[in-house]
Amino acid sequence: MPSCRESAPVNTPVALLKQTTITALQASLGLIITMAICAVFGAWLLKTAQAEDMESSRRVIHIKELERSYTLYVPATAKKGGRMPLVVVLHGGGGNGSAAGRQTRFNAEADREGFMIAYPNGTDRARPIAQLLGKKGSLTWNAGRCCGYAMDNQIDDVAFIRAMVDAIVRDYPVDRRRVYATGMSNGAMMAYRLACEASDVFAAVGAVSGPLVTTRCAPANPVAVVHIHGTDDGYVPEQGGVGPKWRGLDYPSVKDTIAFWVAANGCDPTPKQTQPAPGVRLVEYGGCRNGTAVSYYSIKGGGHAWPGGDRMAFFLDAPSNAIAATPLIWQFFADHPKM
Repeated sequence: MPSCRESAPVNTPVALLKQTTITALQASLGLIITMAICAVFGAWLLKTAQAEDMESSRRVIHIKELERSYTLYVPATAKKGGRMPLVVVLHGGGGNGSAAGRQTRFNAEADREGFMIAYPNGTDRARPIAQLLGKKGSLTWNAGRCCGYAMDNQIDDVAFIRAMVDAIVRDYPVDRRRVYATGMSNGAMMAYRLACEASDVFAAVGAVSGPLVTTRCAPANPVAVVHIHGTDDGYVPEQGGVGPKWRGLDYPSVKDTIAFWVAANGCDPTPKQTQPAPGVRLVEYGGCRNGTAVSYYSIKGGGHAWPGGDRMAFFLDAPSNAIAATPLIWQFFADHPKM
């Protein structure tokens, strides 16, 4: 009668080959997992190093007893002497200056073209837990009728940015005739407010996915304007109104924003219309006072994003690649210094 006891393993060639194969597979799997962890950790370290590099130029100023901060990017070409242009890049609502740098890739453009960049930070209520975790909070700008904490508390962001520009001019050789502002969404709205209330400082502004929302705009000087908007923006609709993705403000249309600046700058009301790229309509107004201009790019199918830039989160709209906003805006700025 056969025994019910478990027989000892037999070290046959087949069994040995099977065991060797399993051991090799386990080792390979462990190596793959280790390499994947190292890759992820390495990418995190790189991003952290980039963020720390941005933060190394972090500066603080006080406006009406409120501490405000910004980061400054000075390209290597600054060491060659001569006065340089300054571009103020304004983050969108909920963002921050460092994120705006990554989203727009303006640093690379500054390296190529030789201009300085200031990335100011908006404001938010105190968030102790978020600060302990190293988070900056949900920063916003008071652009008039938008947005969030800054608007609700009537934060004087115009005074802050004026003081920031003055501080940079004191420390660096900035060409006062070539100071510009650009931004995304709430940052675009803030850029327009700067054009309204600091036209003595800014020669031109660039707006991406954000219209003019100030309650009163009476610029003392003409300011050149370039605006970029997607036809499928569900947060800040190109045609105005309440966006289906963000049930907030009833926004004015981009058409109304452009019409305001055409009139304010004394431009020829008959525009030139072209198609600089497939799916992109460009409307240009010339004959404006003091050499200014108004340009409007409409991107078919474009969403609420910085064209040609980084997608900051998976749940946000993917940027259109029909045009690249950063070099386009810079070229517009370069063509429109203060006269």
